[in-house]
Amino acid sequence: MHILYVLLIILIQKSFMAKILFLIVIIIYGNSVYGSKSIAEALKDGSFRGQLRLFYIDRNYNGHTNYHKSAFASGGYLNYKTGFFQGMCSGISFYSTNNFGIRSDNLPGEVLDPTLFGEGLSSYTIVGEAYLKYKYENMMLKIGRQKINTPMLREHDIRMIPNFYEAYLFISNDIKDITFTFAHITKFAAGTFANAYLGGISAATGGYSYINSDMGTFSNIGEYAVGIKTNGITFIGIKYLDFKNVQLQIWDYYVHNILNAIYLQGDYSFFVGSIKLNASTQYIKENNIGNALEEAKSLGNIEFDKINSYYLAMKLAMKYKNMSGYVAFSFTGANNNNVEGSSIINMWGSTLGFTNGMVAHHEFYSDTKSWKVGVAYNLKSFGINGNVSIYHCNFDLGEDNPYVNGVGWTAKESGFDIKYYPSVIKNIQFRFRGNFPRDFKYYSDMENLSWDEYRFIINYNF
Repeated sequence: MHILYVLLIILIQKSFMAKILFLIVIIIYGNSVYGSKSIAEALKDGSFRGQLRLFYIDRNYNGHTNYHKSAFASGGYLNYKTGFFQGMCSGISFYSTNNFGIRSDNLPGEVLDPTLFGEGLSSYTIVGEAYLKYKYENMMLKIGRQKINTPMLREHDIRMIPNFYEAYLFISNDIKDITFTFAHITKFAAGTFANAYLGGISAATGGYSYINSDMGTFSNIGEYAVGIKTNGITFIGIKYLDFKNVQLQIWDYYVHNILNAIYLQGDYSFFVGSIKLNASTQYIKENNIGNALEEAKSLGNIEFDKINSYYLAMKLAMKYKNMSGYVAFSFTGANNNNVEGSSIINMWGSTLGFTNGMVAHHEFYSDTKSWKVGVAYNLKSFGINGNVSIYHCNFDLGEDNPYVNGVGWTAKESGFDIKYYPSVIKNIQFRFRGNFPRDFKYYSDMENLSWDEYRFIINYNF
């Protein structure tokens, strides 16, 4: 009855976050409901954890432009989570990014890289997580600000601060070998990587808003994406984990009044001698729903009001001892009367496609055929706690692509990723990454856009 009493009170609260904070306050301080002794034990069992992050990025353009940009930031997060009491706990996390004072943008041809910072290249701190979690046997309910990681909605933690969602999330493993996920998202807070875009179709296919790069603010789903208020995102996912070496998953993302996206993936694992192989297929189908796109287009916010798109990819991966590798291929549909609406649109967290690069998401543009190869090696056989990987992507964009419509060309991207975990310092990671896109964007009157980019990252977990 105590739980029902709390839930009843929550239902009469007006705002979503008021409900969450009100519930957390009752759980922690509501002695009349739960009793101070048990609450005290839950608080005593609470724990802190966090991460310190240093991030340096350096990009040198050539071709269309020859300027250079770089940035150095420090930050990370601090999380506190209470112990469980009657199956419930609560948590809060603060995330921060701070300009380290090393600026090159005051020099001729030099620009400060914006992807490590907030609006106006500023430092900022955000309460990224503030949630209540309830666990019962193999089921979990999480309400509030949180990170979500699914195929088409994810934290995308590739710079200083990741994406966050304000949501009701339910996950059940009650049925053997099946994971069931159901959620409703009301708000989205983009991470610092949103600053890589200036809106438009490149942002909308890369995981962020078509109309702005706002980050660090929890915004209504529709207002953030296209400037029209909507009722959020409702999604359901089912993963079947073990059927004679086959894993299947299906996800349905219903973005109220904007679009519906179906995501399918199948993986089949088998051995050829001592080599483990994994064959995978990935399929995404999107259609517009409601009238938010029409309204946004009428206001001049976006260029399309219909969505009818698909993405199909296949991947073959192998693993032998300390070495692994893969090859993948994908293609999208085309419609020269609706080139943007024939692309895979996702404005609330980047989709992880089989053929995407470290930077490029060209594989989601309409009328595009892509392939990718990669190799990774675990260095433990050399007594080194780390690994190294390299990759190459190729994107054949047809004339009906939305990035430079009416022109077909081939964009390429190669790169590497090195991770090192020194044994003398526990819980620290040194990471060195590089990407080298060529002909990233076509220009008719000058050389195509290309660059060399390096990232050096230190993560210390505690």
